[in-house]
Amino acid sequence: MLSKRIIPCLDVRDGKTTKGIKFQDNKDIGDPVAMARFYYEQGADELVFYDITASNEHRPIMIDVVRNVAAQIFIPFSVGGGIRTVDDMREVLLAGAEKISVNSAAAQNPDIISEGARAFGNQCIVLGMDVKKVEKSQKIPSGYEIVIHGGRKYMGIDALWWAKEAENLGAGEICLNSIDADGTQEGYELTLTELITTNVTIPVIASGGAGKPEHLAEVLTKGRADAALIASMTHFGTYTVKQIKEYLDSKNIPVRMCW
Repeated sequence: MLSKRIIPCLDVRDGKTTKGIKFQDNKDIGDPVAMARFYYEQGADELVFYDITASNEHRPIMIDVVRNVAAQIFIPFSVGGGIRTVDDMREVLLAGAEKISVNSAAAQNPDIISEGARAFGNQCIVLGMDVKKVEKSQKIPSGYEIVIHGGRKYMGIDALWWAKEAENLGAGEICLNSIDADGTQEGYELTLTELITTNVTIPVIASGGAGKPEHLAEVLTKGRADAALIASMTHFGTYTVKQIKEYLDSKNIPVRMCW
């Protein structure tokens, strides 16, 4: 069985790592370059970096920060925020990232997924999905809707349909974030996660809601996620990556132990 991946997430705003709850009331908590190095040394399997206001502010990603982070870590590094074209993807890869995460731009222009996959390979293209639970309707039969621009714009796109479509277009992985669970530390959205993981064949990273190691165990087993994104529970020092992995190992969940 493949090892499950534990992936710290750095949401970056104005050059600082920040964290909010349900995409609101963000507070700056540290330097992303120093935090990236810290997580690398702790044994994180990968790192995700999101420039969380780039899309809404219609500006390019902070490429200097990406480059500085990449120089400090030697694990896979996924970068998203403000990436709209294949040239943007190329710039991020040349700055040191291994994967490009497209979210708002892909929901508005799905061709960017296939264009990126053709240029750099499916393994480089991650679809970021920010999802909100809504009333089921003819337009949103799953009851989960895609929201872009940092939770500001509802797209009228069904999350399950979009996950399948992105896989068909060439996405190599999905990072699935529940806006309702984001930052709450009350557990991942298991219903949403299982809905997506059982309907696509590409890896799915669960995101939003991690507060204790038990939450990761749940989403990696019941939710069938291939990886789990973490932020608040480690950003604020409640747990370390090592403690999380030791707990998962004790539950016979395969993880990479590197110490």
